[in-house]
Amino acid sequence: MMKQSEIKELSAVELQERLAEEKLSLTKMKMGHSISPMENPLQIRSVRKTVARLLTEVRKRELQEESN
Repeated sequence: MMKQSEIKELSAVELQERLAEEKLSLTKMKMGHSISPMENPLQIRSVRKTVARLLTEVRKRELQEESN
């Protein structure tokens, strides 16, 4: 799980790459969990929140560019 402070330090390219990785990871976890239950399904929640944090930072940067 990435903290907000770590996410802020990423460049725009790194942010997009990390977002793609996390989305892929989330999809794989969901599919795997539907086939055979995971030992710790709370991992899905953690990854989902990380994706949300990344998307929030992307949107925040877009809004900052528009206002400048």
